Amino acid sequence: MSRVLWICNIMLPAIGQELNLPYSNREGWLSGIFDRVCREDSPFTLGVCFPSEETLRLTVQGISCYGFRENLNTPENYDEALEKEFHQIFEEFQPDMIHIFGTEFPHTLAAVKAFNNPKKTLIGIQGLCGEIAKVYMAGLPEAAYRRITFRDLIRKDSIRQQQEKFVRRGKNEAQAIMGCGNITGRTRFDREGTARINPHALYYPMNETMRKEFYTGGWSLSECEEHSIFLGQGDYPLKGMHFVLEAMALLLPQYPDLKLYVSGNSVIEHRTLKEKLKLPAYGKYLLSLIKKYRLKEHVIMTGKLNAGEMKEQFLKCSVFVCASVLENSPNTVGEAQLLGVPVAASMAGGIPDMIADGRDGLLFQTGDAKALANQIEALWDRSKGEDELCLAERISREARKRARITHDGETNYLRLLEIYKAIEERE
Repeated sequence: MSRVLWICNIMLPAIGQELNLPYSNREGWLSGIFDRVCREDSPFTLGVCFPSEETLRLTVQGISCYGFRENLNTPENYDEALEKEFHQIFEEFQPDMIHIFGTEFPHTLAAVKAFNNPKKTLIGIQGLCGEIAKVYMAGLPEAAYRRITFRDLIRKDSIRQQQEKFVRRGKNEAQAIMGCGNITGRTRFDREGTARINPHALYYPMNETMRKEFYTGGWSLSECEEHSIFLGQGDYPLKGMHFVLEAMALLLPQYPDLKLYVSGNSVIEHRTLKEKLKLPAYGKYLLSLIKKYRLKEHVIMTGKLNAGEMKEQFLKCSVFVCASVLENSPNTVGEAQLLGVPVAASMAGGIPDMIADGRDGLLFQTGDAKALANQIEALWDRSKGEDELCLAERISREARKRARITHDGETNYLRLLEIYKAIEERE
């Protein structure tokens, strides 16, 4: 039986609950496999590593878990001390293979170097930092991305510095991919991107399973808030909130009741002096657009939402928008499709592999606010076809069908076992 060591970007909920520490549930499919391994006779022995403020060793539901020290606030800085930590973990757990989830943090490269066995190293691609760096300015005017606020100066985190951080992260990412013999991904974007870095690595297609909350319930035209838009994140240029605001300006004359709900960190709060001092340059640019287009009463920042709250917001909106200038396969799009929420998304990265334009979602040219506005308006058109459904209802139905296949937990778990077996048999 193979001994597989997961190297995660987050502390899984089961571990956080055991330690009585805060945890994230954004990687719901990892928790699902973790729970399944705990309940069943798994064909592999699992161990789990995760970043922590201190070195940790514990057993959770019979699974060996290891916390390694890493500062996630500075993911652009490589720390060689991580290699020593991984050497110790590998010596204790004795893995036959390691499975690293994502390339965004220094621990990926440290684990690859410490394990030093490419044929038994598997990296699951979430996004590609090197590609993000190339498009980070996201069509912003020069005056916006050159601006430096008080907060940016103190934190050394201007938009241009943020881009440089992604450049540095991309260099670590490339080294990790070059030292890895096995890749899992879901799109042509990640397959081609990793092949350019390491054409010798074996690529295994594998879809992701979404958080369990999104497999029940469904979007209904009669129960959603008309002319409401939901954006999953808007705190840095890559996510394209500025394009959504420009699209709203085009829609507002005909839809004066329109609303935009944005989840996650807010970068536009400015009611108090403290909030004003914390505004980044991107936040100030967004505020300038909100003022210019008179959108103040139409933009609602929800703050961070847990899975249940995200689901509620999805079901409330009449359209979900993904306006990013680059994504691989955003979970928010998958979650929206599972619920049947009509999606308008940019033709960025791997998104076209998730959406058949006009069938289970609508696509628009990346960065084209007018095209985005047109697609939103199309999803707000309530005229019925021969099937007695409007476009939004038709897309909702087809999106759910597709997502139930793509994100089927049983299928994806069995595929993972196939990949582990193939790696185990590599000579």
